[in-house]
Amino acid sequence: MQQKIKKLQGIIIALLFFGINLNPQVQTINNMLDGEAKQYTNSISLINNNGIENINGEQVTTETVFANNSNTLETATSGSALLGLKQLTLNNDTVDVKTPKKLVVGGQTIGVKLHTKGALIVGISEVTTPNGETVTPALQAGLKTGDIIEKVNDVEVQNAIHLSELVNKQKTGTVKLTIKRGVNTLDVTITPVKDKNDGKYKLGTWVRDSTAGVGTLTFYDPETLKYASLGHAITDVDTKTNLCVGNGQIVISDILDVKKGEQGTPGELKGSFSDTDEAIGSIEKNTDFGIYGTLKKALKNSIYSSPLEVGNMNSVTLGKATILCTIDSEGIKEYECEIVKINLQESASPKSMVVKITDSRLLNKTGGIVQGMSGSPIVQNNKIIGAVTHVFINDPTQGYGIFVEWMLEQL
Repeated sequence: MQQKIKKLQGIIIALLFFGINLNPQVQTINNMLDGEAKQYTNSISLINNNGIENINGEQVTTETVFANNSNTLETATSGSALLGLKQLTLNNDTVDVKTPKKLVVGGQTIGVKLHTKGALIVGISEVTTPNGETVTPALQAGLKTGDIIEKVNDVEVQNAIHLSELVNKQKTGTVKLTIKRGVNTLDVTITPVKDKNDGKYKLGTWVRDSTAGVGTLTFYDPETLKYASLGHAITDVDTKTNLCVGNGQIVISDILDVKKGEQGTPGELKGSFSDTDEAIGSIEKNTDFGIYGTLKKALKNSIYSSPLEVGNMNSVTLGKATILCTIDSEGIKEYECEIVKINLQESASPKSMVVKITDSRLLNKTGGIVQGMSGSPIVQNNKIIGAVTHVFINDPTQGYGIFVEWMLEQL
């Protein structure tokens, strides 16, 4: 009889343990102890798919969720439910909650002055020698359009004039060029040829060492003054390659005129700035997702005086939004638009969403999106969600935008 009672007690205890382990809170604790990121199913709901989950009945957007071996779960959230909440403790396991990133929104038209690192080859040319012979030393050495000449005999090239000085310093014989071709760096030996017309030794190349243009500031971090602009790379007009930054500056640009965009013909903001204009920031990087650098001082935005919360891609919705840009002497203005398509992306791309301009004021003035508006910040639900990057040639009322989180990764 006693054996039957003990057996029955054992069965009851086993069932109790089984029932306890099915409890969601216990499962959550076990998962944290195992170093895995799992979903809270009771009072806290977080999941590592950048999706929208509930916290005590409130909607929040989680950007990243992960657990490490020290049993600490961290999340960056853009919702309101956890704002001000610094730390949660669950059975001695700490849950850290980071407040959302906030950025100062741009919209200012900027002049971009970029000097390349080295000299970019934009063409191969023939050289006529004093005896009338026509040769192409660059072609014979294997140089190509798009190559960047970074060094001559291990001396760094500052610009096109400096390149000519280094080549002529030696007068005769071969020189070693260090060139950048795509992601590769290689050494090339070349024999400069004396030109019949001016008596200078030449490589037989056309080179470019700088560029300038107009764009729009997207945002800056109020804590570091690091800024982002354009949303796409500055490329050479001839070779279509990204320009490698040697040094550069951004300045505030005045808008002189607007060329209205039409079907088949992109419009343009015609800006004015000069070498004597005071720089407001440096250019440190030129990437597929815009140009980046550091401002000299904080800039004010008359539309949004306080920094805006960052909205990640999962917070972007189809429908109404606004863009900020400068198209005349009246400064930054906010214009209505719509997000008509969203491309949820696993990797960074400047074509994250399709934006359609709906504001009659902007349509009447520019016809939609025009050159010079690249980088115009996109705001939705009081969050900065991205920037305008491209215009559709056949429909200037529409264009592409990039998610702001891709731009943030480049800071």
